[in-house]
Amino acid sequence: MGFEWLALAAAFLWAIASLMSVTPARHLGTFAYSRWRMGCTALMLSTMAWLTGGWFTVETSYITPMLLSGLIGIFIGDTALFACLNRMGPRQAGLLFSCHAVFSAVLGYFLFSESMSGIELIGSALVFSGVVTAIFFGRKGNSKGSATNNDSSKASQLEAIKGNVWVGVALGLLAALCQALGGIIAKPIMLTEIDPVAASAIRMISAFVAHSLFRLTGAKLARPVQLMNSRIFVITAVNGFLAMAVGMTLILYALQEGNVGMVALLSSTTPIMLLPILWVYTGTRPNRYAWMGAILAVVGTGILVG
Repeated sequence: MGFEWLALAAAFLWAIASLMSVTPARHLGTFAYSRWRMGCTALMLSTMAWLTGGWFTVETSYITPMLLSGLIGIFIGDTALFACLNRMGPRQAGLLFSCHAVFSAVLGYFLFSESMSGIELIGSALVFSGVVTAIFFGRKGNSKGSATNNDSSKASQLEAIKGNVWVGVALGLLAALCQALGGIIAKPIMLTEIDPVAASAIRMISAFVAHSLFRLTGAKLARPVQLMNSRIFVITAVNGFLAMAVGMTLILYALQEGNVGMVALLSSTTPIMLLPILWVYTGTRPNRYAWMGAILAVVGTGILVG
């Protein structure tokens, strides 16, 4: 499987996970949810790397960069993303987070001299334009179809903006920038013989340790809004497995073959993949702008992976 398909698979898993995150993130609060999610994922990845022998591929010189990648990309980036999701819902948070593709492309160009061919630039422009069109204009004139009042209410709750909108925007852009920086820092290490599962485990462990230390300070932000229960724990663990244990590891595999900008661009199609999932979940059909954006993104993706 080429790096393009790995990045797209990660985007699909993130789309499912973003919707799954709404309930536990609001139940536990941003920091508590991130801490539990990262703890579960760190345990899963560490066990997988131990069973497959992946830990033997890790050299001492690899550890510091991967720890830093985890602190920036996951501890700060992921936490900021869930704070944005709590304020703006999964679809609008998705738009802001998709900007990591732009940040990654720019940083990849200046740091690694990465570039794209003419046809790749056309495909990239279509993908990014499609994502922006589908999400930015997605709230205008929503087509309700046969949705019930309950379905419409469910959709409205996912779309509702809580608190200052600019705080949500800032959090989303911070998450995107940190995701890009995390990938940039990890890229040189992923070009070595390191096992991506072990590399992903190191990143996750560093993020979980940082969250745990923050919790030990007794800061109000780190405390759970409500106590953990069995239902929320199962959702959190499954979410962590899909998005972090599998999704993030797929991204690291993709970085072994593809340039940072291209991997980031394809993984930014998460908001497009979220459209049919939200349609099924809320019963509210996305409007014509959303489908127009989806078509642009699909055509662009076809060019890139063709």
